[in-house]
Amino acid sequence: MIISLASLTVFFIASILATTIGLWKIFEKAGKTNWHSLIPLYNIWIWIKILEKPISWFFLFLIPFFGFFIYLLLVWETIRAFKKSGYKHLLLGTIFGFVYLPMLAFSKKETLVKLSTLPKIKKTFVQEWVDAILFAVVAAYIIRTFLIEFYVIPTSSMEGTLMVGDYLAVSKVSYGPKLPQTPIAFPFAHHTLPLTQYTQSYLEWIKFPYFRFPGLETVKNNDVVVFNYPDGDTVALEMQTQSYYQLVRDYDQMLKEQNGTAYQPNEGWNYVQQKYKVKARPVDKRENYIKRCVAIPGDKLQVKNGQLFVNDKQAVNPIRMQYQYIVYTNGIEIGKKVQKKLNLNEEDVIRPDIFIRNNPETMTDFNSIVAYADSMKTNPFNYIFALTNEAAQKIKALANTVKIVKLCVPDTIYDDRVFPQNSNYRWNRDNYGPIVIPQAGANVKIDTLTLPLYRRIIEVYEGNKLRVEGATVFINDKPATSYTFKMGYYWMMGDNRHNSADSRYWGFVPEDHIVGKAVFVWLSLDKYKGWFEGKIRWSKMFRGVK
Repeated sequence: MIISLASLTVFFIASILATTIGLWKIFEKAGKTNWHSLIPLYNIWIWIKILEKPISWFFLFLIPFFGFFIYLLLVWETIRAFKKSGYKHLLLGTIFGFVYLPMLAFSKKETLVKLSTLPKIKKTFVQEWVDAILFAVVAAYIIRTFLIEFYVIPTSSMEGTLMVGDYLAVSKVSYGPKLPQTPIAFPFAHHTLPLTQYTQSYLEWIKFPYFRFPGLETVKNNDVVVFNYPDGDTVALEMQTQSYYQLVRDYDQMLKEQNGTAYQPNEGWNYVQQKYKVKARPVDKRENYIKRCVAIPGDKLQVKNGQLFVNDKQAVNPIRMQYQYIVYTNGIEIGKKVQKKLNLNEEDVIRPDIFIRNNPETMTDFNSIVAYADSMKTNPFNYIFALTNEAAQKIKALANTVKIVKLCVPDTIYDDRVFPQNSNYRWNRDNYGPIVIPQAGANVKIDTLTLPLYRRIIEVYEGNKLRVEGATVFINDKPATSYTFKMGYYWMMGDNRHNSADSRYWGFVPEDHIVGKAVFVWLSLDKYKGWFEGKIRWSKMFRGVK
């Protein structure tokens, strides 16, 4: 069941009114002036005094999102003041408090007593633990949903700013927390149940619309941002780390080459549907990605020979941004100790066979790769490293380094894997654009040339019906020559520029996919080392994210 924003607003207002009506009668039964229940905040003050709770509760109520937790405590304590106990009443108060409280308040059979006069409830050991766990779960859920959440970095796309094994604190309040869009879910599981491989951890019986509470700031250029992976609206469960749409394109290309003239349209899609378990996911249950926001709504973006330009000006490069380099030596190995001194970890050393397999000719500098492959036959101590500029200079200065070559895809090479996967836009990872990032309210020309850039926005992110007949584009069954964006969009890139699945490959990030701002690293573990080998990277802990 999809609940509209208007319906949700009506429900929220009705809940406040129902609670206020309940408080009118509760105040009356407690011997207080009943019309004081109509005064915002003052009614909370009186409610707290009726329940004999410390005044600190009132000030905690004023803290965004903590206020909801205090409200639940007030509801639970009020139910107890009506001499109701047991988990049945607790559950009713938690889910239907705005209905259950007025029912108790207006019932002539129910009397309100002071909590201090109630006999102390003797709880068993199990009951005490259950109460403590319920309290902790509710508190942790509110904190995780609305304030701050913790993530671990799984890939090297943000090296060397963020390393694989960094445990990261992400602020939800910075950009404003989102209302959970699929609220019925297993606590603290993202999209898959713990201890299972593919079992879904949420139910889609109720779906809330996108709504974001006010934040402390807006997303700015160069912020490190956590967001829901836009291409992750559909996944092949056995291949979750890969874009489903690129998977379909890859199989489609393979089948075209295999079948020749016998190829039928959509063979790649049919093949993926048969070979894998394919699953659609709502926005808030899509994979969480972390990248650097390099362009915000309205910005013009371009990459020239690996250098990013925003609004026709060279962008400020992250301090520890990395590119891939071929390092030629005189036959003497660059050993592990030297690599460690240069702050190179396992993720920065690219195995030649994996590199060549993952980088077909269509996206690499032919001459460099061919020369590198040939050199490996005679000198096994040539390397491909992902290096910061500082590390590249130190490698270059080593006595056994003969030559160092920065990999860069020439602008003459078209990579059909980069967004928008259309031959009219003959771009690659190192030479991309120019492209303007869509802004809410901005109007763009729509035709068969521009449609590849905006089709997914119009059809998927903003929910319009779209079709093309000949040279005419129809939006919601009407011919369209322009389109006005409903949301703002962002462009995300990894600091490890040559090893990042980012906006260059799947396009824009809608504002409703933004989760939060990366704030600091509180723990850093080296996954390649055991606990007695220095697994904890002490120097990388408790550092801010820049």
